[in-house]
Parts: sequence; C-alpha cells; structure tokens
Amino acid sequence: MTAQHPAPAPWTGQWVTDRLGIGLTGSPELRELIGLALRRNPRRAHLLVSHVLGKHVPQLPAVVHGAGLELGRRVRELLGPEDAARAVVLGYAETATALGHSVADGLDAPYLHSTRRPVDGVEPVGGFEEEHSHATSHLLLPEDPALLAGDGPLVLVDDEFSTGNTVLNTVRALHAAHPRDRYVVVALVDLRTGADRERLDKAAAELGARLDLVAGAVGGVRLPADVLARAQEIVDAQPAPAPLPDAPLAPVHRAELDWPADLPDGGRHGFTADHRRRLDAALPDLAAPLAEQLADRRRVLVLGFEELMYAPLRLAGALADRLGGDRVRFSTTTRSPVLAVDDPGYAIRTRLAFPAHDDPADRSTERYAYNVAPGSDPARRFDAIVLVVDTPGDTAALHEGDEALLRQLRAVTDQVVLAVLPAYRPGSPR
Repeated sequence: MTAQHPAPAPWTGQWVTDRLGIGLTGSPELRELIGLALRRNPRRAHLLVSHVLGKHVPQLPAVVHGAGLELGRRVRELLGPEDAARAVVLGYAETATALGHSVADGLDAPYLHSTRRPVDGVEPVGGFEEEHSHATSHLLLPEDPALLAGDGPLVLVDDEFSTGNTVLNTVRALHAAHPRDRYVVVALVDLRTGADRERLDKAAAELGARLDLVAGAVGGVRLPADVLARAQEIVDAQPAPAPLPDAPLAPVHRAELDWPADLPDGGRHGFTADHRRRLDAALPDLAAPLAEQLADRRRVLVLGFEELMYAPLRLAGALADRLGGDRVRFSTTTRSPVLAVDDPGYAIRTRLAFPAHDDPADRSTERYAYNVAPGSDPARRFDAIVLVVDTPGDTAALHEGDEALLRQLRAVTDQVVLAVLPAYRPGSPR
C-alpha cells in the first residue's frame, strides 16, 4: 500500500504569524503538514497543529495511517533486516499513540505507548517527564516487562521533535535500566535548533549509544523574544466561543462491535505481531455494523478518545473501505487546551469543551474536541459522528448534562453512533 498524502491546503498558520511573528522555516512541505494555533499553556505559546496526525484536524484515515506506515518503512530500511527484527517501538501519549502504532505496523515490530492513565493493579516499569506539556508525567505499563528489557534497537515516536528534551528524558531513564546500543527517534516534523541537536548528540555519546532520527519534514520555528506574554494577551482578549446551534438534538445509536476476545484495544500494555494479525483479520467485520448504520451519510467523522487513537483509526479506515470514496474522516479528543479562532488562516477553527468522563476522581477537568463543530463554514459539517471510547470512558459523565460530550456532539450533527471497546486488562486469560 502506498501512503496517501493530503491535498495541499491553505496555510493555517497565517493568523498566528500576522499577530505574533511566529513562523516556520525549512522544508517547503512543512506548511502542507502543519498549521499554527495558540495554547492555553504558560510554558509554550504556540501549538504546531498537524494535518496528518488525526488529533486536532479531521483527516482521511488512509492519510493518518499511511504517514506512520511510511515512516516505519524508512526505519526498517535504516536498521536493516537483522536489527529491524529485534526492534521495539515506543510511542508517546497522548498525541502520538496512533502514529507510533502505525510506525510499528510499517516496521512490523512490537509496540508500547506511554500513558497518563494509571491502571489499578499494574505497576509501572518506568516513566519520564515532558516539561512543556499541559500534562507532564508519562507511565510505562507493559504487560510483559521484558518488552523494554532487550538489547535491540528502541524506536521512539512522537508527533514533533521540537527540542529533544522529552526524548532525552526517555532515553536516559530507559538506558539506566536496560542499556542498548541503538536508538531511533521518529517524528512527523523535526524542528530542533542547532543547540538542541548538539545537546542530544552529546547525550547519546555519553551513553555510548547510536541515535538516529527519521522525520517527515525538517525545519524550524521562528519565535519572537516576547512571544509568551503577547500570546497570553491575545488569548485573554478573544471573545467567548459562540454557543452551539439551538436545534433538535441528533439521535444516538449504540453500535455493538464484536471485538475479538483478549485483543488489546491499543498499545498501553503492549501490542505484538500476533495482535496485529488478529486485528487486521477482524476489521472488515467490525466495520460492517457501522457501515450499515451510516450507508446514506455523505460526510462521517470517526472520533477517537484521547490515548485511544489507533483502534478508532483502523475502524475508520475499514469503514471508509466499506462506504467508498472519501466520505470518512478521523480525529480524536484531547486534554490539550487550545484557543479556537473561526478563521481559515488558523488551524483550530472550533472547540467543544466537556468534562472528563474516564476519571471518577476528577470530573471537573476539561477535555476538548477540535474542528468537530462546523463553525461558520457549512461545508465542514459532518452529517454523522461515530464516537469510539473504551469501557472506562463510557460513564454517566459522557452521557448526562448539558456539557457532556455526547450532548454536544448531538448538537452539531444529524446522527451520533457510540461504539465502546472493551479496555484490555493485563493478566486477562489468553
């Protein structure tokens, strides 16, 4: 399968560039791959918004999966057959869980992603910090602790490589427990400065390990010195989001998917080659009931749930195969607070904010779905939305209350389908 690429789109970073002077340098394709938005985050003013990641911007599922597959094949060529057969892939929560899984598909390697969700009864085998993030702590919860204990190449996958600090924290933490000779870092875009590159090269030399990098595009970000303060002023001055349409709410239908017994719903606890074969075989039948419910719909969004990106992505791809054409898009909810501006030159046009629905200890925390509501452009409206969550996310907070995610989705589309996947629990019988 040849990876698909999105059609060139208008530059969705111009609004930010005009007001703050933030810009991109480097590869011409950078502007086709990413746009810009402003964060609600005191540590970093801007957000690089990928058009191919399947997080903030709805995209064709073949484009999202294909971007990772292509990077994984490049890693396989870099490593050669012998080292590729010994490699393990580690993706970063929450944004790169599906990207990392797709890279592992292209490499045909075992996969694990970090998580921000503790799991009762599962002890972490490690963790690390992501300093600039809104949620900094990452846990590693493999069902098989030996997954990260080998000496084969470790492939680390993130959506962007901006400073190298997160990768450096990860490599140091894992290398202290299980030294290895080779690491490969994979990202959709590499935007490091020269100083960042030197720091990472020096750290790799100190560890006595080789560290290679594979990226879809290379460049840099131009940041004015006072960007944090000015960005905060702009964010604070923006008007409140427009209310949702005052219209009859769309119906909700629950899709009963026959998820294979004991098949992990993602890479939180590890995903093997056998799991990959089982999922590939099951996907056509899993998509069948969704296709039956959505046969007459012209523009469908499959919306994943935070770290649960890969299974919804593959379901979206199988649904697209059944419905034909380019009727299906894919994106995911997120914890990341970002300013929405309904302007064609801005990457986050609309925002739905809703209470967290998978954490019984903290229902006050907001979560977000971006570019799902149509905003001022009717052509961006989805006439059906398939929301895919796992069992810990199928709670009263998802269903009940004016601010609940399901309530808000019903206000912006004609049909909502809820699909609940069984969250995999380590130690369950095989």
